[in-house]
Amino acid sequence: QVQLVESGGGLVQAGGSLRLSCAASGRTFSSYAMGWFRQAPGKEREFVAAISWNGGRTYYADSVKGRFTISRDNAQNTVYLQMNNLKPEDTAVYYCAAGRSPSLRIGPTYDYWGQGTQVTVSS
Repeated sequence: QVQLVESGGGLVQAGGSLRLSCAASGRTFSSYAMGWFRQAPGKEREFVAAISWNGGRTYYADSVKGRFTISRDNAQNTVYLQMNNLKPEDTAVYYCAAGRSPSLRIGPTYDYWGQGTQVTVSS
C-alpha cells in the first residue's frame, strides 16, 4: 500500500513558477514509476509528466514540454514537478500517481493516487 500526499499548489501570475511535491509512504517507493496528472473544471483528467522508478527516463505532455520538469528523490520518498512559465491554461487540480508497471501516459494504469493540489494561474 502506498499513500501519496501532494503539496505546493497555489495561486500564481502567468509567467510565474511553482514546485509541486508528492510525498509517498512505504518502503517500496523506489520500485514505482510516478506520474503527474491534472484535471481542469469541466475537463477530463490529462497526463502531465512521468518518471521511471530510478529517474532515468522522463516523459512529458506536449503542452508542458520545456516548461515543466519532473524529478524524484528516492531517499526522501518524494517526487517533484517544477513548473515554470505558467500559463492560465495550466490551471487545474494536480494529482500524483504511483504504479508498478503503468503505461506512463495512461491514468487508469496507475495503482495509487493522491488527493490533489490546486494550481491557479491568473492572467
